[in-house]
Amino acid sequence: MPELATSVVAAVRKQSDIAIGNVVGSNVFNVLGIWGAGSIVSPLYAPGISMMDYWMMIIFTVLLLPLLYTGRFLHRVEGAFLLGLYGIYLFILRPQ
Repeated sequence: MPELATSVVAAVRKQSDIAIGNVVGSNVFNVLGIWGAGSIVSPLYAPGISMMDYWMMIIFTVLLLPLLYTGRFLHRVEGAFLLGLYGIYLFILRPQ
């Protein structure tokens, strides 16, 4: 929650660098630091994550890199495109 509040305040103040850096930095620390330390204490299992989920993470990352590389700015149309793809992914995952 603190990361969300900081990112919202930074976005309102038109400081998108801080907002993006805060979210990315927090996620990287949580994955590498918290999960890493937790897995030393006790092995972690994620039975709900399938190979499709891993492939979707890779695909979204590959799609995001060229969008951010051109001018290092994500336009609304590009964000809407990624959000639409995520919606399609969630639609595919919905229970039958």
